[in-house]
Amino acid sequence: MATMTLLGAINHTLEQQMEKDETVVVYGEDAGFEGGVFRVTAGLQKKFGKDRVFDTPIAEAAILGSGVGMAINGLRPVAELQFSGFMFPGYNQIATHIARMRNRSRGKYSLPMVIRMPYGGGVRALEHHSESLETLFAHIPGLKLVIPSTPYDAKGLLTAAIKDNDPVVYFEPKKIYRAFKQEVPEEEYEVEIGKARVVKEGSDVTVVSWGAMMRETLKAVESLKDEDISIEVIDLRTIAPMDSETVVESVKKTGRFLVAHEAVKTLGIGAELISRVNEGAFFHLEAQPVRVTSPDITVPLPKGEHHFMIDAKRIAHEIKKLANFE
Repeated sequence: MATMTLLGAINHTLEQQMEKDETVVVYGEDAGFEGGVFRVTAGLQKKFGKDRVFDTPIAEAAILGSGVGMAINGLRPVAELQFSGFMFPGYNQIATHIARMRNRSRGKYSLPMVIRMPYGGGVRALEHHSESLETLFAHIPGLKLVIPSTPYDAKGLLTAAIKDNDPVVYFEPKKIYRAFKQEVPEEEYEVEIGKARVVKEGSDVTVVSWGAMMRETLKAVESLKDEDISIEVIDLRTIAPMDSETVVESVKKTGRFLVAHEAVKTLGIGAELISRVNEGAFFHLEAQPVRVTSPDITVPLPKGEHHFMIDAKRIAHEIKKLANFE
């Protein structure tokens, strides 16, 4: 076991997979010499050389388009975009080529490609640096989308993503890159893509979250420890494919459902989860499902960001209100 931050676990995993598989290449804007804007890939170029860890122009379409060619021709590219809000010039490659290649070629070609993106707010960044854009990827058939909330899951999900023969978008919650440490096995292991985790069992309310908001959710639950509320907490971990079965079975037990996410409210993942809960557990509900989300506005600049972000206090308030609904 080694004690790692979420950022450290990602760096460790990339190094481990590159050591085991010479077809794995890591590249992106400043991903080589500088080790990325957050230093997630620090040290990899020095160890593996410029042919396997390299910098690219500031051209997201070229970064992702070149990954298509690499993957088709036998490599396992791990592309880094500096921030998820910068991905729009490359979204065409994701939606029209990367997600569709297996279907287009009727299975002749697969794209074992990982697209890494720091996402979310909470670091007082500038415009286009703080968006939570899960919905834009979850809506595209042919893509998988994972979001770790702990160092353990960061390693297991990234290992599974690199080994997957289909494209995986790997969102990295930058707010918690260095927020805490956790013991992580040094040997290789995988966390199953498409499987949520029951973090805490309970019988009164089901609460679902992921990424950086999972940390806020757990703080909220801790703040309610003296209340007479038994809270079941689920870390969704994979947005697509979504493990709605675990969520629905939990709601059948508790009868109350709350989802907390950083993205804006309208057409967010929370809406999809509530729809699936209604479809699968409607007659078990004892209260209307609740979404705790950011407002439907552009992420404010640093001085106003705290008005946008949801926090443990707000989540706790909504949990208590939901638990007491009659």
